[in-house]
Amino acid sequence: MKTLTGICTCLFVASAAISLCAKAATPAPLFKTSFDCAGATAPVEKLICRDAQLAGMDRELNRLYRLALTDERSVPRPEKVDSEQQIWTLKRNQCFTEADPKACTVARYAERAHQLRQGSAIVRTKDPDRLTEGPVAIRCAGLNALIAATYFNADPGVVYLSWANSAITLNQEPAGAGLRYSGKDNSGYYSFSQSGDEVLFQKPGSATMRCQMEPTG
Repeated sequence: MKTLTGICTCLFVASAAISLCAKAATPAPLFKTSFDCAGATAPVEKLICRDAQLAGMDRELNRLYRLALTDERSVPRPEKVDSEQQIWTLKRNQCFTEADPKACTVARYAERAHQLRQGSAIVRTKDPDRLTEGPVAIRCAGLNALIAATYFNADPGVVYLSWANSAITLNQEPAGAGLRYSGKDNSGYYSFSQSGDEVLFQKPGSATMRCQMEPTG
């Protein structure tokens, strides 16, 4: 009986070890993207394939890009949009050299979505799922330039803000009411809160500014 018990124990331990190895070897799920994840070689592409937020942003950006190519009135023209997209892809892939590759990649997608929506009426209007919105103009007391804001309704969401010679991508935070985003760059901390057409915006070295959405159309 002692020998049998030892054999059974060994079999159980071996079985458990095999089970643990099998779980450890299970690869992370691949999400649907605009490119073939099975053939992805760039580290950033592999990151996108295994991240639900980035994969969703990638699919939406590809939709915006395809629409811009159909707009003969886009600024820039479709042929320039295509060449800019190729350059953008190279810059996106360089995010792997940054300290936080994901944050860099999120910012690249948000900025490019802003550019495509800003340059094409077709891109802005053919948007049944409203995964991206804007750009909208925001006027802040104490800020000489208007802020252009483009929203990326990913999970979690982000907002891209551009004014004068400055730009920042902020991440959405849980909020009881309205929308709240925050983030930082080399200059310091930013916050952006929105309730309806009213906005509170704070940038490094300044007090919170009260802002108002400008009428659209």
